[in-house]
Amino acid sequence: MALLRTPLHGEHIALNARMIPFDGFSMPVQYTSIIEEHLAVRQRVGMFDVSHMGEIEVLGKDALRFSDYLLTNSVGNMGDGDIKYSPMCYPSGGQVDDLFVYRLSQERVLLVVNASPDHSAKDFDWIQRHSSMFDVMVFNRSAEYAELAVQGPLSVALLDPLVRAPLPLSEVGRFKFTAGELFAKQVLISRTGYTGEDGFEIFCDPEDITTLWRGLLHAGKGRGILPCGLGARDTLRFEVCYWLYGNEIDETINPLETGQEWAVKFEKNDFIGRDALHRIRGEGVKRKLTGLHVRTGGIARNGMEVAKDGSVVGFVTSGNYCPSLKGVYAMAMLNTKYTDPSTELVVNIRDRIAPAEVVAMPFIAPVNKR
Repeated sequence: MALLRTPLHGEHIALNARMIPFDGFSMPVQYTSIIEEHLAVRQRVGMFDVSHMGEIEVLGKDALRFSDYLLTNSVGNMGDGDIKYSPMCYPSGGQVDDLFVYRLSQERVLLVVNASPDHSAKDFDWIQRHSSMFDVMVFNRSAEYAELAVQGPLSVALLDPLVRAPLPLSEVGRFKFTAGELFAKQVLISRTGYTGEDGFEIFCDPEDITTLWRGLLHAGKGRGILPCGLGARDTLRFEVCYWLYGNEIDETINPLETGQEWAVKFEKNDFIGRDALHRIRGEGVKRKLTGLHVRTGGIARNGMEVAKDGSVVGFVTSGNYCPSLKGVYAMAMLNTKYTDPSTELVVNIRDRIAPAEVVAMPFIAPVNKR
């Protein structure tokens, strides 16, 4: 099957980006180097094409009540312009996806779901199948949106003078959004991101995104802006231990095992997966997502075994070199007996035994916790 292309595909080619297949799309993995792009976001500002993400709209009188039932986090207490992160679970407690909820109005909710046409179609099917008891209509709007992520400590200074909106962007709080105008194009701008830095995600019509991309690269030259690819996006999210669907999250892994319990509101009357998660909480989780410092031996990858005294005690979900720490780390799903800090373990990296030590997560704190 031919790979899909985002509306910025030609821009990536013009910038000599190295393109790879990713979730059904042809996407840039890097333009110059992953480390250079990573450090641009940590120290200045970087910009990502994230048009491969999915957008699903819920419309109708019960839009909030239905979303509250669908998701583990509380949606009913959101106000217009609010955003929340939430797992979306199966009745077993395993995860269909994790996503962001945007309250556009009392009767209109936007769900921003993970990438790939197959994944957003799976989510859409799941959401639609559970909507019949509610006065709502569900639409897959993924083809109607394009999206940029502008991330880094200089992102506010770059965007604030360029965006016309009801509030200055500097006054838009974390997990809030506003409608506005950028380079004479209509946009929705949220103070969110997947890097652990301050920043914004900008939604627009696919026909307008090239204007925004070129305009921001030009306006950001004096601030050292760089276009950034999937490689830096992964190392950035990894350093702050954000979850990646298919690695830390899937249908076999529940949010109580991964540290997402803060987004599971058991006080709600009902939500899909509540009974299973309540039972699991009562019994106590048997395994937990845990940080590892891999001192030597290479980079641990998804699925590699973690052992103690010759016995397998878990598996790696993600591993990478952390440019900010100049070291190799991993996240692993481990038997809870082996999750205490400083516990010595080993990882089987391509038939080589690599020593690893349990360390706290996140490896570096996201900006809102620094």
